[in-house]
Amino acid sequence: MPGPGFCGLSPLRVFPSVFVVAALLGLLPVLRSHGLQNTVTSKVSTMGLYIGPGDGDVTSAPPEVSHEVHPVTNHSGPFHGKPRKPFPVLGIDYTHVRTPFEISLWILLACLMKLGFHVIPTISNIVPESCLLIVVGLLVGGLIKGVGESPPVLESKIFFLFLLPPIILDAGYFLPLRPFTENLGTILIFAVVGTLWNAFFLGGLMYAVCMVGGPQINEIGLLDNLLFGSIISAVDPVAVLAVFEEIHINELLHILVFGESLLNDAVTVVLYHLFEEFAGIDHVTLVDIVLGFLSFFVVSLGGVFVGVVYGIIAAFTSRFTSHIRVIEPLFVFLYSYMAYLSAELFHLSGIMALIASGVMMRPYVEANISHKSHTTIKYFLKMWSSISETLIFIFLGVSTVAGSHHWNWTFVISTLLFCLIARVLGVLGLTWFINKFRIVKLTPKDQFIIAYGGLRGAIAFSLGYLLDVRHFPMRELFLTAIITVIFFTVFVQGMTIRPLVDLLAVKKKQESKRSINEEIHTQFLDHLLTGIEDICGHYGHHHWKDKLNRFNKKYVKKCLIAGERSNEPQLIAFYHKMEMKQAIELVESGGVGKIPPAVSTVSMQNIHPKAPSERILPALSKDKEEEIRKILRNNLQKTRQRLKSYNRHTLVADPFEEAWNQMLLRRQKVRQLEQKINNYLTVPAHKLDSPTMSRARIGSDPLAYEPKPDSENLPIITIDPASPQSPESVDLVNEELKGKDSVLEEEEEDERGLVMHPKEPSSPGTDDVFTPEPGDSPSTQRMLRCLSDPGPRPEPGEGEPFIPKGQ
Repeated sequence: MPGPGFCGLSPLRVFPSVFVVAALLGLLPVLRSHGLQNTVTSKVSTMGLYIGPGDGDVTSAPPEVSHEVHPVTNHSGPFHGKPRKPFPVLGIDYTHVRTPFEISLWILLACLMKLGFHVIPTISNIVPESCLLIVVGLLVGGLIKGVGESPPVLESKIFFLFLLPPIILDAGYFLPLRPFTENLGTILIFAVVGTLWNAFFLGGLMYAVCMVGGPQINEIGLLDNLLFGSIISAVDPVAVLAVFEEIHINELLHILVFGESLLNDAVTVVLYHLFEEFAGIDHVTLVDIVLGFLSFFVVSLGGVFVGVVYGIIAAFTSRFTSHIRVIEPLFVFLYSYMAYLSAELFHLSGIMALIASGVMMRPYVEANISHKSHTTIKYFLKMWSSISETLIFIFLGVSTVAGSHHWNWTFVISTLLFCLIARVLGVLGLTWFINKFRIVKLTPKDQFIIAYGGLRGAIAFSLGYLLDVRHFPMRELFLTAIITVIFFTVFVQGMTIRPLVDLLAVKKKQESKRSINEEIHTQFLDHLLTGIEDICGHYGHHHWKDKLNRFNKKYVKKCLIAGERSNEPQLIAFYHKMEMKQAIELVESGGVGKIPPAVSTVSMQNIHPKAPSERILPALSKDKEEEIRKILRNNLQKTRQRLKSYNRHTLVADPFEEAWNQMLLRRQKVRQLEQKINNYLTVPAHKLDSPTMSRARIGSDPLAYEPKPDSENLPIITIDPASPQSPESVDLVNEELKGKDSVLEEEEEDERGLVMHPKEPSSPGTDDVFTPEPGDSPSTQRMLRCLSDPGPRPEPGEGEPFIPKGQ
């Protein structure tokens, strides 16, 4: 029976140790690389072999017996008299492969360390991976220094040109655009105003500390302290990614802290170069300060412009790669890296250029490239960024051991303390201001996590390493303080933020994906909010987002996406693709004879649901499921195809809706006309006019005051204007029609004689109070109706009875 493991240990505990030992043994050629040639020469010479001094060629005898060898000369050749060397058997030339060999060893060490940490989950659950990698770097650096060699240092050129771009490109290419754009104002305030506050607050206080700190730091001036404050004040994106992805914080806090770490690069670059230039001149004028302020906009907006240009070029290039799918991922990497290098060429923000290029090219590139190319881009970026991040933390530990340090307790402890105070005060003050404009307020728990998650990392160390010793003689002191702050934030804050999140019950990220129903309703709510903003006349971010989407769909997509893929709906194209794939699989499986012609497999399953011979379709993979979700999300919500714009002044009406509106307008005009006539009839009786006014009225309209033939028989009605029982409005049109009908009925009764009519039940809309007698004349009925009116009512509704029941 096999034992429980090696020496009683479980395999899970043995593997990491084996990995560490193998990695350290692999670094042995690096440790004694300078003495390798002599060692190998002495060992090989004892075996009768000699390493050639220049080319590594091997001879069969030492140099002192080389005269016994009689070379064969070729008199016809151009090299007459040159001795012929024996055939080489073994040669060692480490200098020829030293650089790639050492790079491969370091990458192998990083991969083995990453693998070893995840083999033992108990360690990775307690200590963040970044802390463990720094510890490994400290051990490797101590081992290299212990054997008498100088450990390698993380040079700023290698960091900024080779290690940092993969991490930023991975973050920018897969940046969650919706939460980022919704919280862009908050992110910009934290990144710009917060970084400026930290830099000047920390630089000013450190200058005060230097003035009273002692003779060792009295010589550090104001500009030097401001430069140091600008280096140490920025939040590091590498450290934030390494810590926040492990604790699975909610999406809002993650995008706020990570977005701040991405966008504060422009502020850091401007302040760094500005104070570095100011430190080399004798007098700083107001013009220099104004130009430095304007350089912030040039650096940030210039970096974004460079990234957008390269993103458009990459998207346009991917339009023509349908026949060469193999090189599609390469265009994404090359154009992104060229954007970063172009921005660095002009001292612009390379991080902003990478983010802009990734965000700009992704929707168009993914519409043009194949699904396999998209998978290649995704996993290669993840692998590249993970290796770069691992190497950065390992080299931080190695560089700590390798570099020379100048320790000053007052300066280092003050730097650490003021960094924490500036971060807390900045977050509290800015959050108080931001919450006045946010719908979703940042709670005190959120503010604590934002302040506690402001980690520093390798960017600050590389910027400090770039300082010139001739202009900044206290560079070693700056590097010592920077490393102390990095170790404190990564180790102390990085290790304690997970239990603090659990203790405060901060909402964590939801691991489950949203359903298609939720995504479609989210798009519908965006559409609804856009319409509400346009109707109210408030042009918010929904309005401008809709305008941008319309411009993108109408112009940009037609230029950057291939024609057949931009015109054909993706849902139909994907359905045809699945049908073709299933047909090919059925032909290969030999089941064509069992299927009726022109019937898809979906309809076949509905026809024969229980057939034992039916071919069972395999389950969808995760990639295919994600592709289907994306297509359904983009095609199942088409609520805005009929209307061109949401401008409330130029709305294009539906023809059915226009006919309905015309009908309502006609009804409204009829009601207004009736109301005017009714108001004219129901005005209380005026006082008697003077004879002059009466003659003027009759002269203006003689027909209106012409006496009727039977007017002498009408009784005189006296109406008190102060009486609440004033006559109500009377429908002239209905009264005129009723009068004509009653006249016709009287003529028929005169011809036929007296006829008895039964009383019909009252219909809705008729008068239930006043019922005319059959023998009453029309004029008498009008008079009695006016007398029976209870008075005017406020705007009776359409179809409402003249006098409602129950009153």
